[in-house]
Amino acid sequence: MNAEQKITGMDVWHVQLPVNARRDHGIGSVEHAVDIIILRLTAEGGETGWGEASPWSVFTGSAEASFAALDRYIRPLVVGRTIGERATIMKDAQKAVAHCTEAKAALESALLDLQGRISGLPVWALLGGKCRDTIPLSCSIADPDFDRDLALMERLKEDGVRIIKLKTGFKGHEFDMMRMEHLRMNYPEFSIRVDYNQGLHHDSALACVRDIATFQPDFIEQPVAHNLRELMATIRNSIDVPLLADESIFGPEDMLTAIKMGIADGVSVKIMKTGGLTRAQTVARMAATAGMSAYGGDMFESGLAHLAGTHMIAATPEITLACEFYQAKYFLVEDLMETPFETRGGDVIVPQTAGLGGRPDLEKVERYAISKSAVMGAA
Repeated sequence: MNAEQKITGMDVWHVQLPVNARRDHGIGSVEHAVDIIILRLTAEGGETGWGEASPWSVFTGSAEASFAALDRYIRPLVVGRTIGERATIMKDAQKAVAHCTEAKAALESALLDLQGRISGLPVWALLGGKCRDTIPLSCSIADPDFDRDLALMERLKEDGVRIIKLKTGFKGHEFDMMRMEHLRMNYPEFSIRVDYNQGLHHDSALACVRDIATFQPDFIEQPVAHNLRELMATIRNSIDVPLLADESIFGPEDMLTAIKMGIADGVSVKIMKTGGLTRAQTVARMAATAGMSAYGGDMFESGLAHLAGTHMIAATPEITLACEFYQAKYFLVEDLMETPFETRGGDVIVPQTAGLGGRPDLEKVERYAISKSAVMGAA
């Protein structure tokens, strides 16, 4: 790899991608479209690297903030630097703008993709080497119209997917119990996880979680608000089902607090929360050191972010609870990628080619863009 090649161009698009259904979570709903940010870096030799920021305003932040972080505050730290300076660029980006973890994830994805394409190596090789060739796929069940979700269940069954995550806490406890019972009775071949996304009130949370735990899901995720760590610890010690933390743990700093307070048995690791692939690996390794499990989570993403997450998980043996990279195939009306994000028989397939192993179709990016860098490719 020519590590001395300079980065000469940086382009940013704000894209809105139509979705095929409504999805309700404990902290909010998504319908009509999702907002993502696409980043392209260009090296002086002409090769390009791509990254995606996939924010959600009620969770990690807004698309507008991610766009500004990349286009205004991070751009001066990138253009003119060499591709071999990835670690230093990421350190500088951490200091340049607070939060905006999705923008930083897009930046590291693009840097790694660029490095990989120039060197001929897959991103997983740049992250330490792969420990797996496939990753079991989990798909979330989150439509307020349960009949539509049952149609999705039939499609998943036909496709060989055997893990689902039931989104709960948005339409009442009776609705959650009814769906859980129906799924257990009618789809015994599926592993079921439950995710409240902070949807329970602190007064009733313990009773609700105990009821759901009687169905023995694989795990129950983030029942209460992210800051109610003591209550998370109480719930964890009151049920015989593993409790996972999501919104309570963004990066290594939160992971340290979670371990000290004993708030969960595992963590949902997302590059969009941690601010990059290497920090995601750090979170997973901290969890394993503390005897906690790790799950490969995501946000509302296109296949581009799915690819970045796939490479991260492929190089992180500490993540053992599958992944949820389903949006490109099951939620978006149309993905952005030139070639579809690959799943087969209920598994995500780890790419073997250089870089991320895929790139967006520029025509689609331009078609769905609602804004882009004022001066494309410039410093």
